[in-house]
Amino acid sequence: MMLRNPSISISNSRLFFAVCCLLFAVCSSSASASTWTRQRTSSLAWLHAIFFVDQSRGWAVGSRGTLLATDDGGRSWQSKAQPTNDVIRDIHFYDELNGWIVCDRNIYELKSNDEPRSYLMRTVDGGETWKRVGVRGADVRIMRAVFGRDGTAWAFGEGGAIFITHDAGANWLKLQTPTRYLLLGGTFIDERTGWLVGAGSTLLQTSDGGATWHHGRLPNTLKVRFNSTSFVNARLGWAVGGSGAIYRTVNGGSSWQAQTSGVASDLFDVKFLDASEGWAVGAEGVVLHTTNGGLRWTVERSGTSHALERIFFTDRTHGWAVGFGGTIIAYGASPRPMTAPRLRP
Repeated sequence: MMLRNPSISISNSRLFFAVCCLLFAVCSSSASASTWTRQRTSSLAWLHAIFFVDQSRGWAVGSRGTLLATDDGGRSWQSKAQPTNDVIRDIHFYDELNGWIVCDRNIYELKSNDEPRSYLMRTVDGGETWKRVGVRGADVRIMRAVFGRDGTAWAFGEGGAIFITHDAGANWLKLQTPTRYLLLGGTFIDERTGWLVGAGSTLLQTSDGGATWHHGRLPNTLKVRFNSTSFVNARLGWAVGGSGAIYRTVNGGSSWQAQTSGVASDLFDVKFLDASEGWAVGAEGVVLHTTNGGLRWTVERSGTSHALERIFFTDRTHGWAVGFGGTIIAYGASPRPMTAPRLRP
């Protein structure tokens, strides 16, 4: 009778245990992998903005007064009654009931030069009904609006126009601005500290609520059309724009340094979740991701070739982007059953 070598038996057991651990790790990683997937909508509108108050409830807006809503994280989107026939450029909700939209009129439908080119609308019932709010001096296109938590908000757009409200939109005041370029993106971290970006390499910073603005400096003389900016604190931020341009500042916007995006497509929006992880979207369905502050950007599969204009995250694992042709893509974990592998020793 042959006797088994105990050392060989122990080695086989260790090998089996190691293989099981490896396979379990792979399965666990696959089960929590997050990807971008296309969500179904009944709209072909160009969607210009999206906003979620939590992981379930959100809205998307766009051309011809399009207003879409979801209460299940975007698995289904419902077309709401159009609050206007004009283009809706931006949307913001303070909570599930109180929200704002920025509307842009067709210049060919204006009856006189005195008519306002843009206006805002407000809802207090979750988007079921909307009331128009005029902005004095809004004879230019307002492209975006940034809302604070204390009733302060900023709206900005054509010709360097900047408007501010301190009473939750009841009254708006036009601010003096140091630029005549189109302003396209902005962010504020509190009621006094914020940044606006736009055409002509415009990079503006304020630390007194918009009373004064300071220009940021680029390391070269190239003209960049900046479309969006994102800051994680008073010093660290990014701006994205035409031809794949990405710039970072570490001194609050006084100076900016170029980063390599790896793409030539125009980038329309950027969002950083913290000092390390950020996302950018743009033309041709481009989605970029970084986990080291932009030192390296990688191209993610978006599932679409349509332009993506806006991106929004509620947390690190729940995000959405919208764009041309009613496109909405969502980012999140795609769980798959984790079944333990059946192995023989």
